[in-house]
Formats: sequence, structure tokens, C-alpha cells
Amino acid sequence: MIASPHFLGFPDRLAEGRIPRAVIFGAGHGSTYPGKDSSGYALAADAIRIASQEDAALVEHWDFDLGGPLFDGKPVCCIDASDIPTAMHDNAGNRARIEAKTREILALPAVPILLGGDDSVPIPFIGGFIDHGPVWILQIDAHIDWRDELYGERYGYSSPMRRASEMQHVAGIVQVGMRGVGSARHTEIEAAQHYGSRFVTAREVHAQGIEAALRHIPEGARVVVTLDCDGLDPSIMPGVAARTPGGLTYTQVIDLIAGLGKRARIAGFDLVELYPPADIDGLSALTAARLLANVIGTIVRQV
Repeated sequence: MIASPHFLGFPDRLAEGRIPRAVIFGAGHGSTYPGKDSSGYALAADAIRIASQEDAALVEHWDFDLGGPLFDGKPVCCIDASDIPTAMHDNAGNRARIEAKTREILALPAVPILLGGDDSVPIPFIGGFIDHGPVWILQIDAHIDWRDELYGERYGYSSPMRRASEMQHVAGIVQVGMRGVGSARHTEIEAAQHYGSRFVTAREVHAQGIEAALRHIPEGARVVVTLDCDGLDPSIMPGVAARTPGGLTYTQVIDLIAGLGKRARIAGFDLVELYPPADIDGLSALTAARLLANVIGTIVRQV
């Protein structure tokens, strides 16, 4: 089996004595629901890596999204640690391995960047920050993901924000991009509002700009960003399981990431729910790769 190339051709380690600013790793499976198949999501990390290869030789070129080269004229300071081993339906084992890898990266110290996987992988990813709090959560998603359990599973893709709200090191949650109909019933909306989660719908972002979301993030806060690909409009991100019209644009998302880097500090980032079997001509993987480049460029520019 041929190994997948690393994201943008990044190394898997830096020269001895150099500590990376950010570390990418993949996790194909998290907590899969009984009777469900999450194998399609496990293809996502490699699809993003492959989509990035066209730009691998251009890392030192000018990036108009960032206003300069990816690493701002400095040496490469991000590595791709490949994927950690996961197995479908080994839910407890997958969570333990994702959390352990997150802790390992934070101990370097570096910013962990996780490529999922479905929307269950953020639960152990956020859990890995237990000794690095307080952190805020900025979720970009079409749905609020506040179910307490589904099919008897409390750690599945419908529950990441509910589980995050129970973590003592999570100081607050801002949820951006909601629209249409999802799994949330009135009871989930009430639970999220009772916790104090800030909802910013996609329509609010379209009408008011990214400030509609950024104003809820305290200045100087450490923020973990969790990006569900269905938070973007399916016209540019068709490779998702729950296509919902009216999502955020590519420019809105990269402006939100850049604005967050100036207002606060990105402490971690995950990208989930890319479903390559539903992609069209690789468009979603390419969009995801460009989003990831913007995240890395923003992290590099953080003081």
C-alpha cells in the first residue's frame, strides 16, 4: 500500500532542537453509532493531503489569502504526523488515542490540528486540552450538535458540543453557521441556551459579517476551532453527508479564522465531516486544503 503524501509536502519532523508551531494528524474514526458505517469519513484526511499537492511546490510563493507566503518568510514550522490508528466501532479506544495524541502535541508545546473523521472526533480532541484551559470553543457547523445521546451512544457525531459543555476547562462556546433542519429538538436548543452557548446563524453572518461571531469571543482568549464541513455552503463544499443550502462562503470562513487570530489565539483546530464519496470533482477536498492552509498561516502569524 502506497503511503499518502504529507499535507503540502510538510516533513514529519523538524531538525533536532526545533519545535513545530503546529502538528497535523488524522483520525479516521471516532465514536461510530451502532449499525452505522463511518468508513467514508476515514478517507477525508488523505483526500485533503492529496488535494494539497498541487500547491506543495508553492509554499514560499505569495498567498493572497494571507497577504504573504504561508510561513511569512520564515522556515517551515508545521509538520504532518500522519494518522493515528483507529478502527470503526472501537469507540473507547479511538477516543483514548485521539486524546493522547492531542496531549502529546500540546506538551511540545505546539498547536494540534486534527483531520477527521466524523463529528465525533472533536470530543476527545477538546478533552485533550484539560490541562491547557481555559479554552473557548468556536464551532462552524450547520447544526448545534447538542444531543445527549443517540442510539445509546453519548459520544457520537450529534453530541460534540453537549460533551464539550460538560468539560470544566471549556469556558464558553460560540456556534456559527446554523441553518435549516438538523437533529436538534426544542429540548436541545433549551439545553444549549441554558448553558450560555452563543448562536450565530448563517443568515446573521451573511447580513452582519464575521463580527457577528467574533464579538462573542473574549479578546486574548485561547480558542479551539472545530469546523464541520457542512458549515460551508454545499456549492463549494458538496462532499458532506448533510448538504444544507445557505452556508458560509469560503471567504467568510477564512476571514473568520484570520479575525480570530487577531482578536484571540487559536489553540487547536479540527476539520471534520468531509465525506469524499459525495464530493464532486475533488472540490470539497480542495476547499478543505485551502482552509487548512489559512489556519496554518494564521497560527504562524500569532504573537
